[in-house]
Amino acid sequence: MLRTARNSTHPTEVTAAAHDRVYRALRTRIMHGEIAPGAALTLRGIGREYEVSMTPAREAVRRLVAEGALFLSSSGRVSTPELSNERIEELAALRALIEVELASRALPRAHMALIDRMQDINSNVAEAVAKRDAVGYIRTNLEFHRTLYLRAQAPAMLAMAETVWLQLGPTMRALYGRLRRTEPPQDHRLIIAALKAGDEPSLRLAVRSDVTKGLRLLAG
Repeated sequence: MLRTARNSTHPTEVTAAAHDRVYRALRTRIMHGEIAPGAALTLRGIGREYEVSMTPAREAVRRLVAEGALFLSSSGRVSTPELSNERIEELAALRALIEVELASRALPRAHMALIDRMQDINSNVAEAVAKRDAVGYIRTNLEFHRTLYLRAQAPAMLAMAETVWLQLGPTMRALYGRLRRTEPPQDHRLIIAALKAGDEPSLRLAVRSDVTKGLRLLAG
């Protein structure tokens, strides 16, 4: 007689899966500016929102604190970071260093299908701007850059760029409100033009301008 196999999933594996799900969801929300700078989060609130126990909520928060996406005070309060002008300038400089290099490495592999894809994404950026959709703007803007940088085939460097984006997410939301954009970034068109022309110096200049211009306005 055949016996029905029991679910052999270990409780630890269930907890790990829940922790990873919460971590990824929170990470995306923070990176896309869905949570304002200085907003407080509680383990109880996270657990309730994602329907998990305190343990996976705590583990997700611990990882995000380690990445600089969340701040843990000496009293145990967890919040999104409120960046000083010096910190914003530092992260802007990091974006310029890392992303210019990623773009340069991607250029030899920037075929027309990639450029067409980036033009489509830039249309989505324009649509988000027209709708005054800050989160949509940040999400599609990062998608524009990530689509190019994936062609660099430099995963460690891209992971570093994404960590910077993560730390800047809430601040980018505040920046969007200050800039009151009415059209997509001019530098995106310059990036696409440089890719079409195979012009590395122009590409490096356009990427550097795009990733630092707004942040330096905020820091100023």
